[in-house]
Formats: sequence, C-alpha cells, structure tokens
Amino acid sequence: MGKLVVLKFGEGGFDQGFAVTLQISEEGQLPSIEITGKLPPSPELPLSYNHWQASYRSLGSIYRLYPKHAQVTNVSKTSDCQDAADVLRKSLNHWLQAEGFRPLREKWLERLLPTEEIRLIVQTDNSYLQRLPWHVWDLLERYPKAETAWSPIDYIKTQKPARHPNPLINILAIVGHSEGIDTKADQALLKQYSDADVHFVVEPQRQELTEHLWGRHWDILFFAGHSSSQDQETGRIYLNPTDSLTIKELKYALRKAIDSGLKLAIFNSCDGLGLARN
Repeated sequence: MGKLVVLKFGEGGFDQGFAVTLQISEEGQLPSIEITGKLPPSPELPLSYNHWQASYRSLGSIYRLYPKHAQVTNVSKTSDCQDAADVLRKSLNHWLQAEGFRPLREKWLERLLPTEEIRLIVQTDNSYLQRLPWHVWDLLERYPKAETAWSPIDYIKTQKPARHPNPLINILAIVGHSEGIDTKADQALLKQYSDADVHFVVEPQRQELTEHLWGRHWDILFFAGHSSSQDQETGRIYLNPTDSLTIKELKYALRKAIDSGLKLAIFNSCDGLGLARN
C-alpha cells in the first residue's frame, strides 16, 4: 500500500510567509503523523515563475495551449527559457530549505522510504503555489516513485451511485481542435486497453458533446486538444476550429455525468490549471 503525503498551506502569502502542516498516512487511512511548520516570505518566487512563464510562452511552441491564431509569435532563445527554469528551480528549493520548514523535511525523511510509492498533495488555494514545479523539489529526487498533485482547501466528497458491476471501463474520448497536435497517438494508446470500451468523438459541436455526456454511464472522460486558462481561473477547451467551451458552461452536463457514475476526467492539454479549478 502506498503513502499519502499532504502539505497543507494555511493563511499567508509570499510577502508574509505561510503556515504549513505535513500529514503522512497510508492510502485510504487517517493520518498517522501531523506536524506543523513555517515557510518564510519569498516575494521573489512568484517573480521567478512569471519570468519563466513569459520566456516559455515566447518560444512559440506551446503545442496544446490554444489554436495558432491566438499564439504569441515572438521567439526567444531556448537557452533563455532554460536559464529562467533553472532560476525558478533554485528559488523553490532555497525556500523549501528554510529553518522553519526543516522539522517537516526531517519527519518526511524519517518516515518515508525511497522505495515507497508516494502521492504528494499540495493543499492550497494560492494560485502560485498550485503552479510551482513541485516535481523539481530536491527532496523528491530521493523518491523515484513519488508523484505530485494539488487540492483546494475546501472540498466535498461525492457519493457515487450504486451500479451493477461492469467488466469494461466506459471511456468517452473527445478529440477536440488539434491543429498542430498529433492526437492520433492519444487515440492509439486508448485503443490498447482491452478492458475498456472507448467511444471516440472527433471535433464535436457543443450540443453533440452534451448529448454524449448524457447518453451513457461513463467512468472516464478523456479530452485531447487545445485548451487555455484565463488568469489561471477560467478553463476553456477548444472543440473544433470554431467552437470552444468553458468548464462552467459544461457544469450541468458534467454534474449529470457524475451522478451517473463519472469518476475521472483527464485533459491531455496545455495550460490546464483553470480546467482543474473549475
């Protein structure tokens, strides 16, 4: 059984620092360890992130971000982007080596083995904390089986309706607007799963997508194509060359699909924090 590690960030900000709580538990069980600490102010960290993001976007090769007509056309050197990424990585790791955070780091090293499967969840509503590249944290380099994700502070567990056992996993695979993207690779991978019944819909209209979401009991919704997030808040997927949808516009169709058994939504697209938030 794997381990679940939660880093819960309390009130604060990069100008005043954060209170942080570390929880460690077996997957599916209550935490066996909970310890608190502090991270100091670090106003330069968001600046480092913004500098890297601007450099990355100016490369002109953001393959799953949004259609070509909306892309930034300025091109910067790849080395400039890599330098900005290195600065961001060093800034993040320097921050996480702060004295007030050391008890959490030491407890992690004491209780978790490098051979264990670990799911790290960064629980916060701060948009910059959600965007930081947690996978480059030097502590995680010791744990090759660790993966990272984020969760909001407030959440409500959804009660799943009882359903008759189905030997196959029902997957609704939406292939959206994909100019400049090789979505055939996505489709080929999904077709490999012998225990799944995959239904493909290519560049659907808005109403067509809603009808598909309502039409069957889906276990997984998969989307491949262009997407974007406006101010990291509003997620938008591009269905075809002329139509796009925000997740909020899909709210009622998704709610009905969840009531019918939808468990997981996968968006294989870029700039997806707004999608996850919504």
